Amino acid sequence: MSLRLITAFALSLVLHGVLLVPDIMKRLSVAPPRPALQAILRLPPKPEKPPDEPLLKNTIDTEEAPKVVKSPAPAPVKPEQHALSKQEVRAAQRKVSQYVYYPPEAVAQGIEGEVRLILKLAADGTVVDVSIAASSGHPILDNAAIKAVYAMGKLSGATSRELILPVIFQLQ
Repeated sequence: MSLRLITAFALSLVLHGVLLVPDIMKRLSVAPPRPALQAILRLPPKPEKPPDEPLLKNTIDTEEAPKVVKSPAPAPVKPEQHALSKQEVRAAQRKVSQYVYYPPEAVAQGIEGEVRLILKLAADGTVVDVSIAASSGHPILDNAAIKAVYAMGKLSGATSRELILPVIFQLQ
């Protein structure tokens, strides 16, 4: 072989070695792989004891008003006021029964339920606002009850400014 060929071969080996050595060194000095992630399952914290009172109270049929102390001398609730409130609810139920309609879709599906509405009344007994206190579980019945209350418009003789009105939908 000629001297030129051997020299070119040697230079080629040196040049390739210089270019490949840093890459080889990097691969040898790679840090060990990280350990796999571990998940530890823990039980959720124990829930606090639920309150003894129900979330939704029946304020229509109770004989005793809930006691909330905010002022030094709260005015006691008179039994006449409860009787008057029950009378107002019954009068409102009679009036709304004239305007309530049973949606045909609900009749076809056999849907029944009771909607409890909160009526906010103006000083003259006009219905200012209606909201749902307890849904029947069927939006079609809830909407029919709200429409009926707005249709009745006014409760004559109402002294309360807020009233819980149950509207019952029952197939016969």
